[in-house]
Amino acid sequence: VQLQAFGGGLVQPGGSLRLSCAASGSIYSINVMGWYRQAPGKQRELVAVVTRGGSTNYAASVRGRFTISRDNAKNTVYLQMDSLKPEDTAVYYCKQVTYGGTAYWGQGTQVTVSS
Repeated sequence: VQLQAFGGGLVQPGGSLRLSCAASGSIYSINVMGWYRQAPGKQRELVAVVTRGGSTNYAASVRGRFTISRDNAKNTVYLQMDSLKPEDTAVYYCKQVTYGGTAYWGQGTQVTVSS
């Protein structure tokens, strides 16, 4: 099983990016999908998660600016990031967790917010 994350890049403050992460291989019944990020010198932190039923949870720092969504048929999770700030600069990782508790991580995609 592999998770492939796409969509990172360089954007100016106030701009937008959309990340996507698709799972390939034999993967069954994904329960929770989410995005985490890690800035240089900091610990990895939760950005947003979404359950199979559509319930979401966001870090306070991104609530109202980021939107997480998923396509269950494609085992794909998305993160729409608007009104980006320099402090959003980090490597973003996707994570998918099965009902059995097995967790899969993507390889990370760099997001840089700078003028």
